[in-house]
Amino acid sequence: MGGAIFAIATFVLGGILTFSGLGLIAFMKYKDLWGLGEGRSIGILFVCVGLLMSILGVMVMRIVRNRI
Repeated sequence: MGGAIFAIATFVLGGILTFSGLGLIAFMKYKDLWGLGEGRSIGILFVCVGLLMSILGVMVMRIVRNRI
């Protein structure tokens, strides 16, 4: 059960990061984001990490489903 909760949470968090990254790329292109960098570069980072987390969530879901 813990693996399934981890998989769903990872998948959902990855989706949130992906779409928030797309929003940062679209709306915060050349604006500074709290001194961390441009919105576009942080958006690209969020999209990449979000996609990786979504893929990880799907892979863990498959593993958990095949183990039960």
